[in-house]
Amino acid sequence: MEVNVHHAKTHLSKLIAAVESGEEVVIARAGRPAVKLVMVTPPARKSRKHLLGSGIGKIWMADDAFSPETDREIQKLFEATDPKDDPA
Repeated sequence: MEVNVHHAKTHLSKLIAAVESGEEVVIARAGRPAVKLVMVTPPARKSRKHLLGSGIGKIWMADDAFSPETDREIQKLFEATDPKDDPA
């Protein structure tokens, strides 16, 4: 089907439905074909497999990372005084 620009403006919804049903729609300007309406295929969705769990096997943590001894060491580091402040 070939329609002019004015017809395409006023009947765009109907033309889209025609394209969705498989019909070819060409829009002409001054009697010359200018553009063709075509279906757009939706982009392929990325697999969630690549998003969730992508760090498995890449991150290592020590066995004692959450032990009470480690917590005390970290606490001492935060509570330590600055050597610059020590009046010697």
